[in-house]
Amino acid sequence: MKLLSIIWLWATLLMCHGYRILGIFPYKGRSHFIMFEHTMKSLARKGHQVDVIGMFPLKKPVPNYTDLLVLPVSTAFMNNLTYAKLQQDTNRPMSFVIIATLVGNDICHFLGHPDIQKLVRDPPKDPPYDLVIIEIFGAHCYAAIGHILKVPVVGVSSSVLYPWSNDMIANPENLAFAPNNLLSYPQHMSFWQRTHNLLHTLYNKYYFNYATREQNEIMRKYLGPGLPDIRELENSVAMILTNSHMSMNGIKDRTPALIEVGGLHVQEEGVELPASLEKWMNESTSGFLYFSFGSMVKIESFPVKYLEIFYNSLGKIAPVRVLMKIPNPSELPPGLPKNIHILPWIPQVKVLKHRNIKAFITHGGLMGTQEAIHYGVPLIGIPLFADQFINIDTYVRNNIAVRLDIETLTEEKMDEALHAILHDSKYRDTMQKISAKFLDRPLSATDTAVYWIEYIIRHGADALRSPAMDLTWWQVQLLDVCAFLLVVALLSVYLLIVAVRFVLKLANGHRKVSNKKKIS
Repeated sequence: MKLLSIIWLWATLLMCHGYRILGIFPYKGRSHFIMFEHTMKSLARKGHQVDVIGMFPLKKPVPNYTDLLVLPVSTAFMNNLTYAKLQQDTNRPMSFVIIATLVGNDICHFLGHPDIQKLVRDPPKDPPYDLVIIEIFGAHCYAAIGHILKVPVVGVSSSVLYPWSNDMIANPENLAFAPNNLLSYPQHMSFWQRTHNLLHTLYNKYYFNYATREQNEIMRKYLGPGLPDIRELENSVAMILTNSHMSMNGIKDRTPALIEVGGLHVQEEGVELPASLEKWMNESTSGFLYFSFGSMVKIESFPVKYLEIFYNSLGKIAPVRVLMKIPNPSELPPGLPKNIHILPWIPQVKVLKHRNIKAFITHGGLMGTQEAIHYGVPLIGIPLFADQFINIDTYVRNNIAVRLDIETLTEEKMDEALHAILHDSKYRDTMQKISAKFLDRPLSATDTAVYWIEYIIRHGADALRSPAMDLTWWQVQLLDVCAFLLVVALLSVYLLIVAVRFVLKLANGHRKVSNKKKIS
């Protein structure tokens, strides 16, 4: 009884000192939400009361975590992205257009949902909200809810920060050595790469800001006409947590309001490993490869010519085994090699952590590859869409991955990639070193995120605000100072020329007078 009383008292104290936090994540990308879910769970475990608006409710209840509103999903992405759909999407506009419109303006219309309307008009008061957390991607209109509730807004980005998001917190961009995350350039860029980086960044910022002006009308339609402009709401964001880390994304200038928490989603809690799978991995004494294209892509939907390449090449590496995620095994063609074990669902972190794993064949999604980095597993990357090409290029430059392109894939290329990743020690050795750097931090990614969120609640929305937010872009770049100094320099040169001319004129005049006196 005494122990129970102590536990109850401790839980009560935690709740008394906890905050109430609202998380709003209306985008239907499951891979994005994984990071947000773990952030909110971590806050809940610290005793804070968290309410979540999103599309992915918890499968198992978590104390202090409430799925306040589950938004409707128009299209199911989980295990539903076929090869034909991938080919169709390659003809769509550039990614920044999609981010601004389809996953930006369009999902702002959820502001009209009756439950969100009720929340805004009659927010909870016992206790009230202390903070709002939103995704930093395309739909920054949800910062308006923080404005209405009069609480700080913290942003979370599931990727490296996009070009247009840096201005929200006046994060410095040194485009001389920091390529934007829509380009796959190295940090040591050539002159033409730096030129392209500058022009590409400016164009993306201009287009995103132009395209998302529509969010002003949407916000004011659903939340009232008196709301500030979307750019002003963006600039009110107190801090951004970003899914990046210097060990992979390089050394960059950074304001204190940008907190790197790369790998925050890598968690084993609640992940169960089936006994049969654990037995198979333990018995893979010659090692095994893990092959998965993530939570959306159906490998079994790929043309037979590609599946035959996989079959033939992977069959050759026996006795090394292969664990393959196939959502619908019945759709695979016959002839699966005996060393390949297929499952419709696989607990990825448990597999990547296993002592017998040799490598990870992946499409290059950021979440999955960060899990591989966390556990020191080298990669074979076959990028298919979005940021996967840039991710894999980054890993190739760092000697932790071999890249293959699906359009030009042959059995010979697949054989070469498998031989390199299995027999060239540089990939595993380099990955182990990078993994050590990735994990070597003063606090874990989770504890870092929780600390700074609590910091903003304790000290206010302006606690990390950069003074650059109060300056225009030309003042930040010191163009006005440079212009002033240039004018002063030109004026000084002009005055010097005038003075020299005046002195020369006086000297000439004096010489003429002297000559006249001599003649007379």
